[in-house]
Amino acid sequence: MSSHWNTAPFPQPKKERQVKSNVKTMLIAFFGTDGLVHHEYIPRGQTVNKEFYRTVLQCLHDTVRRHHPGKWCSGNWILHLGNDPAHKTVTTNEFLAKHNILLLPDLAPCNFFLFPQLKKTRKGHQFDYVEEIKANVMRQMRTITKSDYQRCFHQWQECWNKHTQAQRHYFKGDKTN
Repeated sequence: MSSHWNTAPFPQPKKERQVKSNVKTMLIAFFGTDGLVHHEYIPRGQTVNKEFYRTVLQCLHDTVRRHHPGKWCSGNWILHLGNDPAHKTVTTNEFLAKHNILLLPDLAPCNFFLFPQLKKTRKGHQFDYVEEIKANVMRQMRTITKSDYQRCFHQWQECWNKHTQAQRHYFKGDKTN
């Protein structure tokens, strides 16, 4: 809280407030140790419900099959989802089981790695169009190196190991950079 003396001939100074942008978009991103695997922007007005998310998972599945045949053939890939309600539906779990995709509990690599990376250059910047946001995010994603992704998964693995050793009791791990 700020205070100052007002006198009759001088009006109270106005404080500027930052106005939140009406231009927003939501990104769903899947990445691995080699980098970005698949991403989709959610259309304006679209709710991420179980039907929509199943479509996203099908696109991810098709992308892995086409662009990562080694992982596809070996079945050697694990999907980590966050705590969003669409991630926990019967539809999502049936899709994962049908395609033999192992699911790990939420330890959120997107929250501790990807999203902070993407926010770096956007802090305090207002965008006028969704396409500007998408272009900015894609530029940021291209600057993330393979070694950055590998470091992320090393940190995630350490967190997973702590989680397993703690017999899956809740804990908050240290972030190391």
